[in-house]
Amino acid sequence: MASAPPSSGAAPKWVYYFAAGKAEGSAAMTGLLGGKGANLAEMASIGLPVPPGFTITSEVCGLYYEHGRRLPEGLAPQVEDALTRIADETGAEFGSETNPLLVAVRSGARASMPGMMDTILNLGLNDRTVAGLARQAGDDRFAYDSYRRFIQMYGDVVLGVDHGAFEDILDNYKNLNGFAFDTELGASDWLKVIDLYKEAIVSAVGTPFPQDTGQQLWGAIAAVFGSWQNARAVTYRRLHAIPDGWGTAVNVQAMVFGNMGDTSATGVAFTRNPSTGANEIYGEYLVNAQGEDVVAGIRTPQPLTARARREADDPNPSLEEEMPQSFAELRRIFAILESRYRDMQDIEFTIQNGKVWMLQTRSGKRTTEAAVKIAVDLAEEGTITRDEAVLRVDPSGFNQLLHPTIDTDAQKELLTTGLPASPGAAVGEIVFDSEEAERQKHQGHDVILVRTETSPEDIHGMHASAGILTARGGMTSHAAVVARGMGVPCVSGAGALRINEKARTLSIGQKVLKAGDVITIDGATGRVYVGAVPMRQPQLSGDFARLVAWADDARSLAVRANADTPKDARQARAFGAGGIGLCRTEHMFFDTERILAMREMICATTEAGRKAALAKILPVQRADFVELFEIMGELPVTIRLLDPPLHEFLPHQEREVEAVAAALAMPVDKLKSRIAELSEFNPMLGLRGSRLAIRYPEIPEMQARAIFEAAIEAEKRLGARVEPEIMIPLVAYRREYDILAGVIRATAEAVETESGTRLAYKLGTMIELPRACLMGGELAAGEDGAEFFSFGTNDLTQTVLGLSRDDAAPILSAYATQGVYEADPFVSIDQEGVGELVRLGIERGRAAKPDLKVGICGEHGGDPASIAFFHAAGFDYVSCSPFRVPIARLAAAQSAIRAKLGR
Repeated sequence: MASAPPSSGAAPKWVYYFAAGKAEGSAAMTGLLGGKGANLAEMASIGLPVPPGFTITSEVCGLYYEHGRRLPEGLAPQVEDALTRIADETGAEFGSETNPLLVAVRSGARASMPGMMDTILNLGLNDRTVAGLARQAGDDRFAYDSYRRFIQMYGDVVLGVDHGAFEDILDNYKNLNGFAFDTELGASDWLKVIDLYKEAIVSAVGTPFPQDTGQQLWGAIAAVFGSWQNARAVTYRRLHAIPDGWGTAVNVQAMVFGNMGDTSATGVAFTRNPSTGANEIYGEYLVNAQGEDVVAGIRTPQPLTARARREADDPNPSLEEEMPQSFAELRRIFAILESRYRDMQDIEFTIQNGKVWMLQTRSGKRTTEAAVKIAVDLAEEGTITRDEAVLRVDPSGFNQLLHPTIDTDAQKELLTTGLPASPGAAVGEIVFDSEEAERQKHQGHDVILVRTETSPEDIHGMHASAGILTARGGMTSHAAVVARGMGVPCVSGAGALRINEKARTLSIGQKVLKAGDVITIDGATGRVYVGAVPMRQPQLSGDFARLVAWADDARSLAVRANADTPKDARQARAFGAGGIGLCRTEHMFFDTERILAMREMICATTEAGRKAALAKILPVQRADFVELFEIMGELPVTIRLLDPPLHEFLPHQEREVEAVAAALAMPVDKLKSRIAELSEFNPMLGLRGSRLAIRYPEIPEMQARAIFEAAIEAEKRLGARVEPEIMIPLVAYRREYDILAGVIRATAEAVETESGTRLAYKLGTMIELPRACLMGGELAAGEDGAEFFSFGTNDLTQTVLGLSRDDAAPILSAYATQGVYEADPFVSIDQEGVGELVRLGIERGRAAKPDLKVGICGEHGGDPASIAFFHAAGFDYVSCSPFRVPIARLAAAQSAIRAKLGR
C-alpha cells in the first residue's frame, strides 16, 4: 500500500474491528477508542446495522505527535488486515475499478468535540474507480457527485487547499449555468466541476490530486490525527477543560450513501428534544444527500416527524411521511439505544436505497432546562436512580435557568466582548456614574452602569443598575464579585472600550455611544450589543424543584448565601439557602443617605467625635439587622464586622470632594488632608479588618451593639431564638482576636444588663491570611477561642499567590496559554497551594476544638469544582451569592454522591 508507515515486527494492538453482530471494542473503551469508536463497537455488538469498519486508537495519536507527526511503525499491517476484513464483509475491494470499496475517515475523541476535527468521506475514488462506482450503482450523477465531494474534502483537509476555493468554483459554475441548487447538476456538470477542482489543487499545491487509493488513505489518517491540534480544536478543549493529552482516535468505516437517489437520505436525530427535554424524537434529514449537507446549510433540512413538520408549518414531507418503513426502523433503534445507554442519544444515520445504517450515537448535548427534565423523567421512568439524575446535570448550567437570557433568535448588533463576569442579560440606558444610575432608577429607567472600573463607592449605583459594564477588571474584580452577589448581569474587562467620562461617551473604534443610548449586555457570554435585544425570562419548572430536592436529600454540606441587604436575603431564601454565611456590613454604609454619617465618623479627629457620628449610624444598622434576622428566621446569620480600609468611603474626584466637604461643613483643604492621611500604597494589606477595629474600637462596639439589639428585637417579633454569628475579619494573631472578642463580649454584657435579656451568639474569625491558616490551632484553642472559621478564599488566594485579583487578568491570561495552571485560581480554588493551607488550618483548628464549625464565604463557595474540594476537606457549609445557591446545592450533592460511590 503506497505511503503506508514502515513496519518492523510486532506492535501493540492499535486497530479494533467492528461490523454488525461483532466487535473487538465496547462502550466502556472510550479512553482508547474515543466516544465514536467505542459506541460504533457497542452498536455493532448488539446487532444494530452499522457499516463495517475499524478504529485506530488514541494511543497512536500520542505516538504521532511524539514522532514529529509521523505514524508509528507496525500500524500498517493492522490497518491492511482490517481493511481486508471490511472488503470481505461488503464484497467490495479497496482500489478496485469494477467494485470499489469506499471508506469514510472520521475523528473521535473520548469527549464529544462536535465539528472541531476533520472528516473525509468517499475515500477510495479516483478517475478509474469512479467509473466502477457509476456502473455498480447504475447512476453516473451519484458517482461523480460523490467524487467531487471527496476531492473537495481531501483537498481541504489533507492538502490544505482553502475550502472557499472549491465553494467559489461551484458557485460560479451554478451561476453561469443557471443552477440554483447542487441537486440540479447532472453527471456531465459534475465532471466539469471535478476538472476545475483538480486544476485548483495543482495551482495551490503544485502537485495533482492523488490517484493512489493507498496514498489517499494514509494521508487522511494522518490529517485526522493532525486535526487534534488545529486552532478550533485547541480552543474548544481549553473552553471545555478537555486535556490535550487525551488525543483522538481515527475511525475508518465503509461508506454508505444517502445520495443514491430518492430512496436514500441522511439525517441527525435526538431521542428526546435537546432544547426542552420533551420525550419526542427531534431532528432533521435530507433526501439524496450526504451528511455534511445537513449541517453545512447547503440545503434546508426537513423535520423527521409529522408532528414537528406541522408545528413548523413546513410544506415539505417529514421522514415519517416520506419513508414510513425507514422511520419505523429508526424509531425501534432509537428506543434500543436510549435503553442501552440510559440517556438521551444524539444519532447520525444514513438510509441507502431504503436500508437504515447507523453512523454514530452519543449522549446528546442539551440545554440545562432539557438536562433537568430528561434527568427527572428518566428517574421517574425507573431508567436511572435519583442519585444518577442528580449527577446528570451540570451545576454551572443552572445560570441559564436563574437569570434572564438573550433570545438567541433575535437580530443583534455586536458592539464588543469582555469577560462573562456575572450571568444573565440586561437592557438599559448607558450611565457613567453611580449617582446618575440612582437618579435614573428612581425615575423608572433601566440603566447599564458603564465604568472604567468600579469601586466599593459605586455600590449604590451598581444596586440601582440593571447591568454593569467595565473596561478593566477580571472575573473576580470588584465589579464581578459584587455583581454576582447581587445577581446583576456584568461584563468586565471589555478592553476595547474607550470611556470619556467628561464627554459622557464610550467608543469602540469609530462607533460612539453617549449617555442615554441603549445597550444590551450578556453576562453569560461577555457580549455587548447595540440597542435593546429581546430577552427570555427564567422559568423554574417543577422538574427543577424536584431535582434540587433530590440533591438536598443527598448532600451533607450545608449551603448558605452571602447577603448584605434584605433583598439579597429574600432571594437567598427563595433559592433555598440554609442561612447567611457572610453579611458584609460595609455595604450597608454606601447608601446615599448613610454614607455622610460614615464620612463624618472617618473625618472626626477625636474618639468623642467618632462616637457621635457612629451614634447616627447605630439605629440604621440595627434596623438592617432586624430585617435580616426576620427574613432568615431561625436560620444562622454570620455578620462580618467592618473590613475595608476607611479611604474607600471617602470621595476622590474634585467635584465629589467639594460636595462632601460642603455637606460636612468642613473646609475642602481639611477633607483633602484627611483623604491623603488615609491613603495607602497597598490598602488591601493595610489598615483594614481587625487592624482598623483595634485602632478604633468604637467601630466594632457600635456594630456589636447593633447586632445584639437587633437580635433581641427580632426574637420578640419572631417568637423564636435568634443566635447571630459575629465574624472578626483579617486576623493573623490570637491577640488580635482576643482584643476584639473582648470588645464584643463587653458590649453583649452591657446590652444584656440594659435589656434584661440573655443573649446567644457565636464568635469566630475569617481566615484570609496564610498565618491564620498556620495558627489555626492557636486561634481556636480554649473556651474563649474562635467557635467557627470562615475561609475568605478571595483574599487568601491573593495573599498566598502574592497576586492582586483586580490586576490579575493579563497575568492569568498569559499563564493560561502557557499551561501554568489548569483553572483560574480566583474562579476555582488552587487545591495544591491555597487548598493545602486550608486543609492545614482545619486540621489544626479541629485538633484544638473538635466541634469547630468550618465554612467558606469567598467566591469559590459557588464554584462546583471548589465545592468538591470543600466537601472532601470536611467543611460544614459553603456560602455564595444568592443566585449561585441552587448551583451550590446541586454541586454539594454531587460531591457527596461521588464520595459514596468512591469516585
